[in-house]
Amino acid sequence: MSALPLPVALADVLARGDVWRGDTLASLPEAAISSGHTELDAELPGGGWPCGCLTELLVDRSSIGEMSLLLPALGRLSGEGGWLALVAPPWVPHAPAWIAAGVALERLVIVRAGQDVAWSTEQLLACGGFSGVLAWPGEGVSAKALRRLQVAAEGRPTLACLWRPAQVADAPSPAPLRLALSADDSRLSVRVLKRRGRPPSRTVHLPFFASIPRPGRENRVVAGPTLSLVADRGLAATPVA
Repeated sequence: MSALPLPVALADVLARGDVWRGDTLASLPEAAISSGHTELDAELPGGGWPCGCLTELLVDRSSIGEMSLLLPALGRLSGEGGWLALVAPPWVPHAPAWIAAGVALERLVIVRAGQDVAWSTEQLLACGGFSGVLAWPGEGVSAKALRRLQVAAEGRPTLACLWRPAQVADAPSPAPLRLALSADDSRLSVRVLKRRGRPPSRTVHLPFFASIPRPGRENRVVAGPTLSLVADRGLAATPVA
């Protein structure tokens, strides 16, 4: 029995989307959603935010304009009829900015999880009913809980993101994609700490608020804060309607 020529067999294997080489980025375009930022998409495997796995976003402090990074993708998911969930956000979303981004507030759920942030997030991912799940588990989430979250997200058509403090950047994590965020007065800086494929080579600098195309409508800019200080004044975080 004759074997297939090695170059042909190898080329077929390397052409598969779920196989990636160390000197290239993993490419699964059907499992990624554009970030809305061309420069950032060029640094993300698949050309956008990956679905079906866990993404960690590390910030040194909150309210630095970090939500502008995800709003274009969240608006697109919501515009396609998807449900979005925020688990234990530090503030209540600022409704006008989210509406301007294309998010349908009637399909936005906010979960006040207390000490059960990781468990609540896992249940939302496992149920399969959400297009996007964002959670703020804090610094103390265990390695075991992170592994469970990665398993719950794996293979599902869900954008699953954890917001964590920058202090955990050196701690191991099962998340295939990890980004560190910082900001100055005019822009948000994004540094890829971990991704499938070649090592990151540069920091991407983005404006705080991106223009978001709205089909059938005039393009609008997400202006103003995307988070409100209402929750920080001690009021309960409730679903926005």
